[in-house]
Amino acid sequence: MSYRILKGKKSIQGFQQTLSSTIWPEFMQHDAVVDIYWQNLYENFIDFQFALLDDEEIIGIGNTIPLNWQKSFPELPELGLDWALEKANIDFNKNNLKPNVLIGVQILINKKYQGKGISNEMLDIMKDLAIEKNLNSLALPVRPTLKHQYPLIPINEYIKWQRDDGLPFDPWIRVHIKSGGEITGICNRSMVISGTVTNWKKWTGKEFPGNGDYIIDGALNPVKIDIKENTGEYVEPNVWIIHKLAG
Repeated sequence: MSYRILKGKKSIQGFQQTLSSTIWPEFMQHDAVVDIYWQNLYENFIDFQFALLDDEEIIGIGNTIPLNWQKSFPELPELGLDWALEKANIDFNKNNLKPNVLIGVQILINKKYQGKGISNEMLDIMKDLAIEKNLNSLALPVRPTLKHQYPLIPINEYIKWQRDDGLPFDPWIRVHIKSGGEITGICNRSMVISGTVTNWKKWTGKEFPGNGDYIIDGALNPVKIDIKENTGEYVEPNVWIIHKLAG
């Protein structure tokens, strides 16, 4: 099928907000670092945002951000997405550094179109965008699709799982590997989401009667609850995957 690509338009923000609310668990909307920098995607980095449309129906949203990285890719930090958003904005506002890497922040696919190979097309658009902007690599802190079903398995073990054909067990990681991507490391603290116990009750609809690690729907790791301190913290692990591009 042939879809229309919309790039660099403010209307993408509205599409993204609509799609996010139907895909991400509520708690994923409360990362403090993301809250600080997200609006800048549609102000300072609008040319790096895109949508895929079928007529006027939203098929998918791609959010990316450029930054400067001079070290090797295995040295990318464990802070993942939170680090990338902050680093790109510091480069833009203070350091005046010319970017050389495009970070894939997220790919959202309309549930109606999931399972139809759209993620491959979205990934290709990200690669084309990087090349168009003279950036030599695409780096993504990838959120493995099925990791939430195995929250007690460390992510460094999870990514070693394979199917009988030798390809990765996780379908989203598999898409990247088949597309030429390479796993270069783990970002164990890609996102950190903190709130009061009441916040977590509201976000999850779950009771937290005592201290401990709780498994909640959609989370890749358990959430740590401390009743005395009235805090809950979720630390999201992602996987750094790099696509080196020919300009």
